[in-house]
Amino acid sequence: MNTNFPVFEKYSYIPIIAGPTASGKSALALEICKMADGELVCADSMQIYRGLDVGTAKDTKEEIGDIPHYMTDIIDPGTDFSVYDYVSTALPIIKDILERGKLPVVCGGTGQYISSLLYGLDYGTGDEEAELAATKELEEELERVGIDVLYERLQREDPEAAKLIHPNNNRRVIRALAVHKALGITFSEKNKRSKEKGPEYPFKVFMIDWNREELYDRINRRVGIMVENGIVDEAKMLMSLNVDRTSTCWQAIGYKEMLNYLEGQETLDQACDRIRIGTRHYAKRQLTWLRSMGEDVTKLCPDKSEVNAKLVLEMCK
Repeated sequence: MNTNFPVFEKYSYIPIIAGPTASGKSALALEICKMADGELVCADSMQIYRGLDVGTAKDTKEEIGDIPHYMTDIIDPGTDFSVYDYVSTALPIIKDILERGKLPVVCGGTGQYISSLLYGLDYGTGDEEAELAATKELEEELERVGIDVLYERLQREDPEAAKLIHPNNNRRVIRALAVHKALGITFSEKNKRSKEKGPEYPFKVFMIDWNREELYDRINRRVGIMVENGIVDEAKMLMSLNVDRTSTCWQAIGYKEMLNYLEGQETLDQACDRIRIGTRHYAKRQLTWLRSMGEDVTKLCPDKSEVNAKLVLEMCK
């Protein structure tokens, strides 16, 4: 573990601010940056896309102010970007921040990104040719039999991974099965073994812990704000770019529902209702992921950014 930076004379850990969507992660992370002369590193698999601002709830220029902000708006919609790509890009940024004597503050709700940093997970198989071949075979099988068949196989072969992967997430289902096929061990087992190497830097995860009723109310209100701020226009932009409908960016909650509205299959109210339902389900999966990390996650009281920011910095000393 690399702690050979002046920052670690003051802090022993780099904070990761996690939690479900609409829980106030960004506000807390920005408050920490203000207090500690920090720089924000995003850990959100949808905010990496340029032009998808409203639907992914990116921080506004007014909210960010003069705080440096990394790992958002780095690729065009439709571009593939794996967890390995994220770690390979984020770690050098974190290193640069540390070298300049600043505190990196990681913020996001993508569980795989967070776990990869926290545990030092290695998503390379060591036999990329075999994995590519397995992936190609599985993609061809997906076209023939559909995702349900492949997900059922994952449930049989690797039930631990299946609990953490959504049944409709084609890329992650195929990735887990391809690793198993290429290595002869399950994706979960590979992740367990990769933890033995340990993380590049010491991280500590904090989760804003709302009760379910309050969180769902925040989600419902956010959907209305998204419509007011222009998510319909962002969905139109994706359509105009002819981004493949199987692309990850179309899977972001909000855009796929607006697609149905724009194509006349649903009313705007119906699309918004489905966004609210989908977002609540997504928040539940995020919480399941974070809670599976047990004592590695410190829970914070909700809606107290300044108090929580001081607490996080104190616990990172």
